[in-house]
Amino acid sequence: MRVGFIGLGNLGYRLANNLVVSNVETFIYDLKRDLGKELEEKGAVWMDSPQRVAESSDICITCLPSPEAVSIVLEGSDGLLKGLGPEKLWIEMSTTDSEEVIRLGRLAEGRGAKVVEAPVSGGCHRASTGNISILVGGNRDAFEVALPILKIIGHKIIHVGEIGKASVLKVVTNFLASTHLVAIGEALMVCKRSGLDLGKAFKGIQASSGNSFVHETESQVILSGSYNVNFTMDLVCKDVGLFHNLVEKLGIKADLSPLITEIFREGRDTFGDKSWSTEIVKRLEDACKENLRAEGFPSELIDKESKAVGVEL
Repeated sequence: MRVGFIGLGNLGYRLANNLVVSNVETFIYDLKRDLGKELEEKGAVWMDSPQRVAESSDICITCLPSPEAVSIVLEGSDGLLKGLGPEKLWIEMSTTDSEEVIRLGRLAEGRGAKVVEAPVSGGCHRASTGNISILVGGNRDAFEVALPILKIIGHKIIHVGEIGKASVLKVVTNFLASTHLVAIGEALMVCKRSGLDLGKAFKGIQASSGNSFVHETESQVILSGSYNVNFTMDLVCKDVGLFHNLVEKLGIKADLSPLITEIFREGRDTFGDKSWSTEIVKRLEDACKENLRAEGFPSELIDKESKAVGVEL
């Protein structure tokens, strides 16, 4: 099976690497040529356009930072669509707009290709080990074709329904994670100003009903002071923006969505597009003139579990 992979950013590189080290014949492309160098050294083959990736591959994967980027890669003058055809599959792994992935999916299907969307969740540290979770939308036949490759890329794989549904669920999970992150900052600040040892507070929250995946992971790099989660402020703003667009489209009178959207917009304006998303907590630290630090926490998250065999849940 020949697989093409387009988009070698913080997340995409790690997903593509899982294919390469598993001896899958992999063709790669990114706007930044240097991002593919290490993968080439491991055996990946660089292509000079998305079209060439599609022409050389049975399965084409995209993992890109925005709906606009996906559109350019698909519909450009040397875009992926021009290389797609019968017997080929496009897997869209970006966090994107559900209506846009439906539109582009129809264009790909119009060329005879199969299509699934497969956004991932769990963080770059789990992407590195192949233990990340994958949400999949698309018809069952296309899902069955994608499944062997998805099992190499990730661990827990959930077929959630028709194309578009996985993109909705993905932005829901990212909204929840972003909300938890803001709440964690406030909770840790209350602990700090109450004189609690923050290392013990971390363990107490972890052992309590207030625990969350975000606390177990992102709180660690907040407490170490690195903030490094390999996920940037511009991306979280895009994701909570996509969620808020759904809130408005569906006529939901939401209290938290507009607030979280504004908080992260302020964070991006203050710290910059490429600041880590966890630096949203620094907004509160600066306002309180306090830092949330404790000894013994890592500067970067590492998944210490071995690669688990991918399974459909």
